[in-house]
Amino acid sequence: MKPYPLFLLLAGLTVLTPGPGVLMTLTNAMRYGLRSTFGGILGVACGALLVALLASTSLGVLLATSAVGFTLLKLLGAAYLVYLGIRFWRTPPFMFHELASHQASFRRRFVEGMSLQLTNPKVIIFFLSILPQFIDPAADYRWQFCLLVASYGVLVLLIHTVYALGAGRARLWLASERGGRWVRRLGGIRVCRIRRSAGRCPAIGRLTVHGSFPGGCTRSPERWPDA
Repeated sequence: MKPYPLFLLLAGLTVLTPGPGVLMTLTNAMRYGLRSTFGGILGVACGALLVALLASTSLGVLLATSAVGFTLLKLLGAAYLVYLGIRFWRTPPFMFHELASHQASFRRRFVEGMSLQLTNPKVIIFFLSILPQFIDPAADYRWQFCLLVASYGVLVLLIHTVYALGAGRARLWLASERGGRWVRRLGGIRVCRIRRSAGRCPAIGRLTVHGSFPGGCTRSPERWPDA
């Protein structure tokens, strides 16, 4: 087998790069906490193992070499991402103090993570293009394959857990008094900047609230030109 540390480096960079899986982990950690998030992380890792098994078969090669099959796989993955995005968009804003009553199902997050990974064509390409380069044809294929795939799964668990812990810390900070104060300050600054920009607008500066014109605005008498 070729240098194992190099495979770990490439696999680690692949997992570390933000993508749909990382976004799902961050979202779940901010919304549900670490326990439910770990279900999604475990689903992503198990999905990677299934993708590796799929990629090692003739079906995986067919999907990678067939333009129609690969396009269908990409469309399926894109449709699932759109579904997740719409569902997240329609979900009402969460409240940190009500987090316990909104705990997500571990099993549901697991299925979500696995489904997301199974519809990700980039993962299949990784196992088809990168993994074979680290397998020695002169040695037993099975134990090398198992070692590399298991290492990839462990990296998924570790890196996504770090992402989840970071998002969890951010969630706790936002729920704290200090975090809430900073959010209110930033919001206030933003409102002031909008009001300041509005005050500089000539069209707004020449108007005062009044009931005589449509929309309740008219020229300020002291700004009218001399007759």
